[in-house]
Amino acid sequence: MSTEELPIFPLSNVVLFPRVQTPLHLFEPRYRALARDVLAGERRIGMVTVPPPHVDEMQGDPPVFPIGCCGVVTESQRLPDGRYNIVLLGEHRFQVTDEPPRPEDRLYRVARVQRLEDAYPAAERDRVARLRERVSRQVVALVRRIQPERADAFDPELFAEVDDATFVNALSNAFAFPVEEKQNLLDADSIPERFERLEAVLSFRRAEYEAGGGAGTGRVH
Repeated sequence: MSTEELPIFPLSNVVLFPRVQTPLHLFEPRYRALARDVLAGERRIGMVTVPPPHVDEMQGDPPVFPIGCCGVVTESQRLPDGRYNIVLLGEHRFQVTDEPPRPEDRLYRVARVQRLEDAYPAAERDRVARLRERVSRQVVALVRRIQPERADAFDPELFAEVDDATFVNALSNAFAFPVEEKQNLLDADSIPERFERLEAVLSFRRAEYEAGGGAGTGRVH
């Protein structure tokens, strides 16, 4: 499969999912330069996540998880001091194949990446329907436990017209799971597998709360 070069934005606490919007504030000089260049070009940024053991290396070029998500800038605002507020809409996953040496005149990183598709075979539709129903029940139960005032916002009937891929990606993004768990959801090669992983995470978090040990985790954004 062919590869392409993509400017990458490594963060320690953000995992972008396809079809999901994420607001970002860019303030470091290198990411101001990134924003300026992508807004003048194809408006695409590769979001990648830094593994927790390397968070203290953020000022340099820390290692990143190999699977990321390409996003397109749908909204942008340049502030008077040169900072940027942008909104990224996730387009598709990718795998970093390598990272060429950076020229001295470029502050930000660029990687060679290979596009990844989220497989969704027609034969899996019935199984996903069952998974979706179970995930919906887990979401309602968990939200009632951690944020009861928001439980009504997660009535599954309100999302009946949302397609399966958008549904599972939006829910994977909505909860403040630890970054390793979110990355594991992004790593799933197919929509059915992401549903399975999400169900497992939700089930664990629900059991954790019911056991009295889940304070501070799993809140809804």
